[in-house]
Amino acid sequence: MKLMDESIEGVKDKGGSREQVAVGDAIIAVEPPSPCLQVPRDSCSNAQNQERSRTTANRQDSIAMGEFNGDGYVTVGEIPSPRANHMKKVSLLPLVFLIFYEVSGGPFGIEDTVRAAGPLLALLGFLVFPLIWSIPEALITAEMGTMFPENSGYVVWVSSALGPYWGFQQGWMKWLSGVIDNALYPVLFLDYLKSGIPALGGGFPRVIATWGLTIVLTYMNYRGLTIVGFFAVFLGVFSLIPFVVMGFLAIPDLKPKRWSVINLNDVDWSLYLNTLFWNLNYWDSISTLAGEVDNPKKTLPKALFYALILVVLAYFFPLLIGTGVVPLKRELWTDGYLSDIAMIVGGVWLRWWLQGAAAMSNMGMFVAEMSSDSFMLLGMAERGMLPEFFTKRSRHGTPLIGILFSACGVILLSWLSFQEIVAAENFLYCFGMILEFIAFILMRIKHPDLSRPYKIPGGTAGAIVMCIPPTILICIVLALSSLKVMVISLIAVAIGLVMQPCLKYVEKKRWMKFSHSSELPAFENEESTHTLVD
Repeated sequence: MKLMDESIEGVKDKGGSREQVAVGDAIIAVEPPSPCLQVPRDSCSNAQNQERSRTTANRQDSIAMGEFNGDGYVTVGEIPSPRANHMKKVSLLPLVFLIFYEVSGGPFGIEDTVRAAGPLLALLGFLVFPLIWSIPEALITAEMGTMFPENSGYVVWVSSALGPYWGFQQGWMKWLSGVIDNALYPVLFLDYLKSGIPALGGGFPRVIATWGLTIVLTYMNYRGLTIVGFFAVFLGVFSLIPFVVMGFLAIPDLKPKRWSVINLNDVDWSLYLNTLFWNLNYWDSISTLAGEVDNPKKTLPKALFYALILVVLAYFFPLLIGTGVVPLKRELWTDGYLSDIAMIVGGVWLRWWLQGAAAMSNMGMFVAEMSSDSFMLLGMAERGMLPEFFTKRSRHGTPLIGILFSACGVILLSWLSFQEIVAAENFLYCFGMILEFIAFILMRIKHPDLSRPYKIPGGTAGAIVMCIPPTILICIVLALSSLKVMVISLIAVAIGLVMQPCLKYVEKKRWMKFSHSSELPAFENEESTHTLVD
């Protein structure tokens, strides 16, 4: 094994039985001289062979873990990874659309911004909000995701900066917010279809449809991420084409003066900000799939850039068309109203096309979110934060237990209304983002020279300034939450604070098996020679 630092200092322990050699900041134990001089040759040979076996095993462990040289995590050898052949890696184009579906999936669900604040503020929101929130979150995801390209994603970011306890809290809050978010998509799916199929508006048929959708979409995740990735490409194109057609058909009837309508005395700021926030967040979710991405250090930043452009265009232009082509009746602008506008502009055929696109889009958002959530649980288990059975993969390479847990959570939460789901999800998501901002800044302060394949320009001061506007926005969103949402969300946070020590107790008592993947480096504050950061 090649030493990364020539400054070596020998230190003997108190007993003098063995020697420790300091290599940079790492301490390596060196065995004392062989006792072979005092034993017969055959015994000496056996002792040497055993020692060689131990040395070879230790060397293989070191190679698997790699070494850190102060500039970045450097692999000094290769051992075949048991994860390497699980599934085909995700390339750039599927990754762009997976991010698109993690964040957006199209303009379905933007209607409440008009109902809450009118056309002008709705249009401005989808132009200004990305500058305040989406771009900073995407940039942080690009930098941190390429530093730690593994499936635990933002969990390892927070763990490296604040320790495994807070890393677990990050994983718990983000997983729970993701499951709550996924419970929303069957609701939206059925809301867009209910105008054509009234039976889906409520009652037993709606419950059966919700469960059926969840089972079918869960099976798609089970079958493999690669299928989900290219399916997302198809869904993205299919979901956006009807809006292109609607735009051309609406040109003769557009009235630009309708876009300037505003009444600041009649704005539901809570609904307005929650809807914008929900439609333009979750850029960091793709980090939990970084271990499945082909060449993530180059592919991830490119995919985030292209997806950002796609998301903004997919929101702004359909909203421009919808608010410009029909007289304003704010009370009508609720989820599913874009299909009614399609009926006005093009007739029944366009409404059915748009409803089909909305249904397919919500399918895409569901499978993308579930992929992110389930791979995060797998990544946490690989780091010993969850029991080992969460690392179990299906024959398609997908995280079997993580998918099952996420699907159960979706079914349990699917009875909530659209507005309740959005508010509860945003509240938990805000807590998780605060931890991410802190981790991002701390890593810049504590380890400014750490290798960053993609680095946001501006230095540490620039990183702090960039995080200020989204942090203010988080405070506003939290302050506008209802008491019911606040209480439920804080209870969920409290469960996570207690759960981590309980799992550690279970591990100590050996009631469940926990393991740490030898392929992954340890966190900074764990007792290991090899760490994520030095």
